[in-house]
Amino acid sequence: MTVLPLDAADDVATEPLPPTRRRGLPGFLRRPGGIFGAAWLTFITVASLTAPLWVPYEVDEQNTANRLALPSAEHWLGTDPLGRDLLSRIFTAGTLPLASSALMLVVAFGIGVPLALLAAERGRLTERVISRVSEVFLALPLLILLLAVVGVIGNKLYAVMAIVGLLISAGVYRIMLGVAQSVRQRLYVDAARVNGLGSVRVNLLHVLPSMATVVAVQAAQLFGIGLLIVAGLAFLGFGPAEPEPSWGFMIQDASSYIFQQPWLMVPTGIVLALTVIAANELADAIAGRASAEKRGRRRRRRAAAPVAAPSISAAPDAILDVQGLTVSVDDGPALVTDVSFSLRQGRVLGLVGESGCGKTMTARSLMGLLPDGVSVSGGSIRWQDRELAGLSEKVLTAVRGREIALISQEPMVALDPMFSVAYQLTQPIRRFREVGRGEARQIAAQLLRQVGIVDAERVLKSYPHQLSGGMAQRVCIALALTGQPKLLIADEPTTALDVTVQAEILSLLRALVRDTGLSIIIVSHDLGVVADICDDVRVMYAGQIVEDGTTAAVLDDPAHPYTMALLGANPHVPEGEPVPVRLASIPGTVPPPGSWPTGCRFAARCQFAQEKCTVPFPALPAHGDGSVLCIRVDEIHAAGVNWGAERAGAEVSPGAGLTAAPIADEPADEPVQTAGVIR
Repeated sequence: MTVLPLDAADDVATEPLPPTRRRGLPGFLRRPGGIFGAAWLTFITVASLTAPLWVPYEVDEQNTANRLALPSAEHWLGTDPLGRDLLSRIFTAGTLPLASSALMLVVAFGIGVPLALLAAERGRLTERVISRVSEVFLALPLLILLLAVVGVIGNKLYAVMAIVGLLISAGVYRIMLGVAQSVRQRLYVDAARVNGLGSVRVNLLHVLPSMATVVAVQAAQLFGIGLLIVAGLAFLGFGPAEPEPSWGFMIQDASSYIFQQPWLMVPTGIVLALTVIAANELADAIAGRASAEKRGRRRRRRAAAPVAAPSISAAPDAILDVQGLTVSVDDGPALVTDVSFSLRQGRVLGLVGESGCGKTMTARSLMGLLPDGVSVSGGSIRWQDRELAGLSEKVLTAVRGREIALISQEPMVALDPMFSVAYQLTQPIRRFREVGRGEARQIAAQLLRQVGIVDAERVLKSYPHQLSGGMAQRVCIALALTGQPKLLIADEPTTALDVTVQAEILSLLRALVRDTGLSIIIVSHDLGVVADICDDVRVMYAGQIVEDGTTAAVLDDPAHPYTMALLGANPHVPEGEPVPVRLASIPGTVPPPGSWPTGCRFAARCQFAQEKCTVPFPALPAHGDGSVLCIRVDEIHAAGVNWGAERAGAEVSPGAGLTAAPIADEPADEPVQTAGVIR
């Protein structure tokens, strides 16, 4: 049985939607396809159910003197071979296919979804039993079974469609099982179980809402298929007996007069076609496929003119040169401003800072993978002497995977739960390297061994939910290497991993750089990760780079107070140094985009802030070829102070640093009393 569409859930997010202040219509009703699908299905349903109340003629009322008539004022859609009004018969006949298709959905999802929830919850044994039974149903020939059922029970289409729903429930179960297994592994489901919620309430309150979009997409597509099944059975003569109308029989009757009166085929055919198309358009709108196209059009409209940032000059052998990059919300505030850096082959660059500083936005802008409604609004992104900023989605597709690849911070999200590891690795290998299926599988196994997976054949047969976090991250790295890229963007690749696995992943990345000459950009908030693997580092705060240089120079002698604070708050103590009683802390939070202050954006949280920090100033040279965005860097360095921990109960409030007494220009005999500590 192959009538169930298996691709509709591929692009559908299963994350529950966050609360939003935006009121009004649902998202799918803001798209042309969704508006058309919902409007037409609502119209045809209401018109069919109320047809006995408004149709101008009885369905069996004949006028042989006016047979096969064209549309007229008396008969808006014409008449059939017996002179019966087509408009009356079409809308009266609509109730049967609409209601029977809805019944098919109720049976299919009423069986498939609960079984998927049960199998996802009870474990491998239950899932194996249910899956084997579902495979038997999937192997059954649907058309032959339908004809056999009709031969036994007759033209009872409601019963026939209920049996179709029973058969299709196996396909529904297979799709929903992958979604349910993925959802049940999320932390909020575990938290609900820890909080004492029972199985039924966990499924109803946490699992099913995350599956709702997939259910809606599949239901909309299956509804259209159900309409075609009902019409097909009626066309073959297994529908309602005359004079009761049906769309399938009316099309079959019209086919006998296709040369004598072609118009007879048009009204019924158009109504059936529009209804099926409306169901599929509604499914596409719910799945959100239109949003990707809209994002591509918006990026093309907002193509940014490349500009050069005077603060940093690109290295002559740089393969990536970013100058003056600005990323903004469309018709909204900037999220990243004037970011510049360059990267040479075989080097590792770290972007470090607190959450909300713009690290991920900067990294994703390099591949054109910004969220919907966000785009590059200024600056230049030159990759191997080719400008990427403002390129169309089609052109960027040729770069992604083949030249620049991405490792997501959530491996379980990056891997599709419905497909095996082998499928997800071999498909891009075949596309990127143009090899056959057998060779692609060999390459996939080789990539898994390259990333440290010993039992590659077993992992290839596994599904994402069967892998541990470290194993899934290794598969994601192998997936990123399928196109043999020259640049790898790793977005917090070790965040969700324990210390041992984290060290293994970092060792793997170092080996890839050493053995293949790969360049890597690592996004992280962990200075330990940056110190371990990065050659250069850019410290970001509130959408801008505040300090940059080689990793050793920046971490050994930080110039910006924000970098000092990050190092002071780092719980990793170098070998040989005493363990501090208290770690340093940074009061307040990163200011959101749109509310950034003029001058130093860190001033409101800085221990060393003064009035002059609130006015704009240029970046100053530091760490040799690097720079620092702090107007007091020389004063702080000369005074020998650092950002340190306060005594318990004596924390300094944001902005309450040296606002009264400036640090001396030259070191004094006695240390200056500051909110920091002597370096």
